[in-house]
Amino acid sequence: MKERVVEEAEKMFRKHGVRTITMDDIARRLGISKKTIYQHFADKDDLVYQVALRNMTREANDYDCIMQAAINPIQEMLKASEMMKVHLADVNPNLMPDIQKYHPKAWDVVHQFEQKHVVKAIADNIRVGIEQGLYIASLDPETMARLRLQTIHAAFNDAIFPRNQLTMESIQQQLMAHFIRGLLTEKGFLVYYEYVNHKEYETK
Repeated sequence: MKERVVEEAEKMFRKHGVRTITMDDIARRLGISKKTIYQHFADKDDLVYQVALRNMTREANDYDCIMQAAINPIQEMLKASEMMKVHLADVNPNLMPDIQKYHPKAWDVVHQFEQKHVVKAIADNIRVGIEQGLYIASLDPETMARLRLQTIHAAFNDAIFPRNQLTMESIQQQLMAHFIRGLLTEKGFLVYYEYVNHKEYETK
């Protein structure tokens, strides 16, 4: 039952944001009593924390699979972009701001994941890309990795990207494409466009 609640809550949070969804809403969706939910979770904050923990664990595992399968850093970046496209296809732009503002315990899970996994993975990718001559040698991997993280956050900011003009998926895809191109050497561009033109992220 605990897993069912977490799974359904995640779906509802992704679609509507966290703030607008109540424990009553989740109970009604599952056809159970709110008392049953409270047998597994202390309160809504605890539930949001468990959802965040589940989601970050899944994303870490997904990205680890991409890194192990990728042939080179550019392919890894492109495959990560495709993964992000899937993850953000139905995400409400209020999701991350809601968690950051109203659920600090859950936000700490997200923040720790970003610092220990996302920033590290991007920085490692850039280091390898520089070694292989695919990325510009003068780039500082740590700085660029943190810049990439901030562009991901920026897509959730309605003041920067009005939600009535572009979808979250579209914004993130464009920001990722811009970021990748900014890393590439001439050699890197040849590899990049070979992948993009043929969509052969899996085998090339």
